[in-house]
Amino acid sequence: MKKSRYDYRIAAVFTNSTLGFKGNPAAVIETSEELSTLEMQQLAAEIGQPATSFLSPTSIPDTFLIRWFAPDEEIGLCGHGAAAAAAFLGQKHPQIVTFTLQYAAGKMQVKYEAPNSVSLIMDPIPVIKEVPIPKAISAGLGISLLAMYETGNKHIILAESESAIRQMVPNFEMLRQSEIFGYAVTAPGDQIDFVSRTLVPHVQQLEDHATGSSHAMLAHFWSGRLNKQKMNAHQLSPRGGAFKIILEGEKLALSGEFEWLN
Repeated sequence: MKKSRYDYRIAAVFTNSTLGFKGNPAAVIETSEELSTLEMQQLAAEIGQPATSFLSPTSIPDTFLIRWFAPDEEIGLCGHGAAAAAAFLGQKHPQIVTFTLQYAAGKMQVKYEAPNSVSLIMDPIPVIKEVPIPKAISAGLGISLLAMYETGNKHIILAESESAIRQMVPNFEMLRQSEIFGYAVTAPGDQIDFVSRTLVPHVQQLEDHATGSSHAMLAHFWSGRLNKQKMNAHQLSPRGGAFKIILEGEKLALSGEFEWLN
């Protein structure tokens, strides 16, 4: 572990070494001390990863409180931060099969499967309604867009093809002219069920590498369009991410590989 004011581990999650996907890094800190929001934000800024997961034990051995912070703000739901927490907890508590993570808006179950896989069991995020595409977003993405949808998390933007997603060069200055926080730009995959990129132009990171919360939206979105309950997806960010998706009843299992970075 590296040393800060607290020990922490960093895991890159939703990796795929065969495809050269490096996944999304997240730091994990477990502490029984009560940290203030300001202290957690300062630690996240100091560590400097896309997300830092703060875990606090409860009276129940398999249940932990979790909060997520980017270097510049708190994150309401961070799938890749939860995946990194699953890797951390699974290796620290090998006798426990499934962990419950409680966060401000709900809870999810996570699993670690040796040697290098994790799963999130969570609620899929459905589309609320189709909405007009703001001119700033259409111009800022610079590709042909088919539709835009509002969800309870980020927005979904449907593009024509995988090649359009790969070739997209976002103009973040233009994108910031829209107040919409972030969106997963997605299209059918050429050799996989679907592909996407997640853009967050109003925060420091600009583009997220491998986004669990986006795939909680996209799983529901593409399951209806493809009539499939099991899917594979690639996030075509500069680092790349690989996801395995299973929808069962009202729950979503989102799985991927990880590797430790420290």
